[in-house]
Amino acid sequence: MGHLSTHVLDTMNGCPAAGMRVTLQRIDAAGTHTIKALMLNADGRNPDGPLLDAASMAVGHYRLLFEVAPYFRARGVVLPEPAFLDVVQLDFGIADAAGHYHVPLLVSPWSYSTYRGS
Repeated sequence: MGHLSTHVLDTMNGCPAAGMRVTLQRIDAAGTHTIKALMLNADGRNPDGPLLDAASMAVGHYRLLFEVAPYFRARGVVLPEPAFLDVVQLDFGIADAAGHYHVPLLVSPWSYSTYRGS
């Protein structure tokens, strides 16, 4: 049974990105549609479990928006205006609706890294 999940780690402070706002969108011929907006829990994950469960998984193009600058500012990090990274936008595809797609983000105010996790 497929599902989509994410996990965000703050590499500047060495901890999960608790409190970061994240938006999941689907992209299709009609445009971009917000599926879910959430705030990450103490573990840097969606407090409600998968972003998409097996019943919601569908082949297609998706986007995750991670609100990086507001998160770091809320932690007291002084950032320039505009911040080097404001919202990290990750566009990705789901080719197998029965697959497990995990999209981790390692982030600091100046860099980020992602990959398809397990």
